[in-house]
Amino acid sequence: MPVSRHLAAIVALEVDGYSRLMAEDEEGTHARLTAHLREVVIPGIEQHRGRLVKDTGEQMLAEFSSVVDAVRCAAEIQHDMAGRSADLPEHQRIRYRIGINAGDVIEEPEDIYGDGVNIANRLENLAPPGGICISQLVHDQVRYRLQYHFVDKGEQFVKNIARAIRVFALQPGAAATLPVSQLPLSRTPPRVPPRLSVVVLPFINLTSDSDQQYFADGITEDLTTELSRISGLLVISRNTAFTFRGQSIGTRQIGRELGVRYVLEGSIRRSGDEIRVAAQLIEAETDAHLWAERFDSHLTGLFELQDEIVTAIVGSIEPELLKSERDRIAARPQQTEDAYELYQRGMFHHYRQNKVDNLQAQAYFRRALLVDPHSAQASAALSIALTIAAYLSWTDYPERNYEEALEWVQRAVELDPRYPNAHFALALISMWIGRSDVAEAEFKQAITLNPNFAAAHAVLGVVLTFRGHPEAGLASIEKGIRLSPRDPRLFIWLAGLAAAHYQLHHYVEAVEIGRRSWTLNHNYFTGLTYVVAGLAQLGKADEARSALALLRELDPKLAALRTTLDRLYQDRTGIEHLAEGLRKAGFE
Repeated sequence: MPVSRHLAAIVALEVDGYSRLMAEDEEGTHARLTAHLREVVIPGIEQHRGRLVKDTGEQMLAEFSSVVDAVRCAAEIQHDMAGRSADLPEHQRIRYRIGINAGDVIEEPEDIYGDGVNIANRLENLAPPGGICISQLVHDQVRYRLQYHFVDKGEQFVKNIARAIRVFALQPGAAATLPVSQLPLSRTPPRVPPRLSVVVLPFINLTSDSDQQYFADGITEDLTTELSRISGLLVISRNTAFTFRGQSIGTRQIGRELGVRYVLEGSIRRSGDEIRVAAQLIEAETDAHLWAERFDSHLTGLFELQDEIVTAIVGSIEPELLKSERDRIAARPQQTEDAYELYQRGMFHHYRQNKVDNLQAQAYFRRALLVDPHSAQASAALSIALTIAAYLSWTDYPERNYEEALEWVQRAVELDPRYPNAHFALALISMWIGRSDVAEAEFKQAITLNPNFAAAHAVLGVVLTFRGHPEAGLASIEKGIRLSPRDPRLFIWLAGLAAAHYQLHHYVEAVEIGRRSWTLNHNYFTGLTYVVAGLAQLGKADEARSALALLRELDPKLAALRTTLDRLYQDRTGIEHLAEGLRKAGFE
């Protein structure tokens, strides 16, 4: 698998004299560092659209998509730190040294690597306490955009870098003396939480066995990692979250301190070989419980059990988080043409799964793309909405829809190759234009990028079934449903599950599940196809004919059924098997 790379502005921060400070006053230093992290560093990074990659206590690493944002953030941090330390004795003052570089980085789930990162770390070593050193590449980008005066320090040779680096420095007092108006944002007012943001608090060990704390911590860390895979979701780092361990602080205060909208908390309890994990998702601002669940399991392999529980929790809360965000935005009057808000309003209508709402969703996605033409989210969502309208006959021009859907999804993948929903959208359109091989590969790529992507698992199962592998299809669809059992798209997945059971000659299951799909959403009647064919195969001719009559009422020309047969089934044996059941019911 190719290494994932991207361009970034890298900010390296180090606490000057960390070892000395800890040796002199370990608890006091830790408390002050934690406060600086919560109140200065993390807010500064978030407000400038950056990401805290890692925090070891002594050193921190952040990345930004904009060099200007990175330098502004660093200057503001140094400005705020100078004010916070002014009243302390000299030997207790905490000062950061900061280095900034821009370049190509290798991306890992919880770290970034490469020459660009190494140079940022070397620049941080050159910076005086309270100061900032930047590379020439960074200086060239900001010299006419920002009013900070960087002094040319000439070319410097640093450890493990073969070439000389030209260094520019912002001296310690420079940021502290800048007028506040020159700094990008003031943090005096309460911070508004990022649009979709969560912190996973350390899970509590309720057993008397202290060894189980490792298990609780493992669940917390894995949840943080897996939730970070959700596109557009800001997840507070593990190191910051763990500073709240053992503290009795309300979720509202945590939300205000960290600037997050949602808090995920939980506990573990062991009794013999039985273990129970409880988790709950809370909206920080209102302290309302959005979701709660218990997971009971038999203790076998700890790592396997940990993976199982983490997968179940992430699969359950992802749709809850996204639904809460959609509903929150849709409930309030629209005041601005904000791309993110327009996208979420579109998703609100998209999940209603009917013709009128589908058209409204398309309109919102198009407006979002007018505001932000580089939105991979809106591009992928528009592609999916167009595809759905085409295969459900919600348009008089399905082929035109498919063509436009393909254009938008190709753009989404180009904009963000690591966005799982872009690959999901490409898989979906590929499925409906007869490229089931591409569809299978793209659904699997979406799952690689987000192993808990319930919809990708479910619709991959549909593709596998239509390609003649119903057993594998059944397993994949069931995994998708297990990951998100209350998903708003469940009726679609159940129709696919009915198809898999039918092809495996499980006619009773096909009829029952097909009816469940139809009951959940009368606008989607694909599941009725398998009710009709399954009843006929069971010899229940009268019931089969009644079901076929209902299907004809909903779709007089049976266009949806014919489309399914023509476009989706790549397996001739599967087509003939379905056609056999439909003929027995009276379908011609």
